[in-house]
Amino acid sequence: MKAVNLLPEKNRPRQPTGGQGKGGYVVLGVLGAVLVGLLVYVLTLNSINDSKSKIKEATAEAARLNEEANSLGPYGDFAKIKSDRVQSVMTLAQGRFDYERLVRELAQVLPPDVWLMNAAASSVGDPATTTTPTAPPAGGTAGAASTPAAPTGPTLKLQGCARDQSQVAVTLVRLRELQGATDVSLDHSTRGEDTTGTGAAPAASAGSSSGTDASCGTTHGKPNYSFEASVTFAPLSSNQPATAPSRLGGGA
Repeated sequence: MKAVNLLPEKNRPRQPTGGQGKGGYVVLGVLGAVLVGLLVYVLTLNSINDSKSKIKEATAEAARLNEEANSLGPYGDFAKIKSDRVQSVMTLAQGRFDYERLVRELAQVLPPDVWLMNAAASSVGDPATTTTPTAPPAGGTAGAASTPAAPTGPTLKLQGCARDQSQVAVTLVRLRELQGATDVSLDHSTRGEDTTGTGAAPAASAGSSSGTDASCGTTHGKPNYSFEASVTFAPLSSNQPATAPSRLGGGA
């Protein structure tokens, strides 16, 4: 039998309906989702701010390290600077004319009856001299070699005196024994003024002044010869010996 409530509607106790209970759960779910979203937003924002702080710190550290590296740059380049300077000094040293060795070698190769009045050298080309070598005048006692082509390597120009013509020839042969010499040429060889009266003296060549011939003097009453010679050397190289050989032969 089905029970019947005889109380009026307004006096009856209220009964919860199923639809009202589901609505409460929905509200709770929405509030929970909002809370989770807010928590995720806060955590993401904190992470972004932390990353920005780290970026600023890294940028400042990079700037500091870059400034420190720039201040230490000269010390880092010291090895390169040293290498460049050493190379520059070596290049200058290899390109210079070694006068010290040349003088020692000339002292060994010149014959006893030959002496020098002037010597000029150049590391490249023909050195400037006080006189211009030319052929001796007609009637001179010695012929002159033809003017050689302009040299490109180191060149030595010698002006000297000799007792006779044979000593000039010996000198030319011995000059070839100089270290690195590739060619020796005689610019002119002129006999000085004959003061004995036995023969006419040749006129001074255009390339030599009378003062140069007179400075050669006489030997046993005979006038000495004045000569000019040019020595051409091979281009300088690092494998050439630093000192002259102990003995230099030739010609005598």
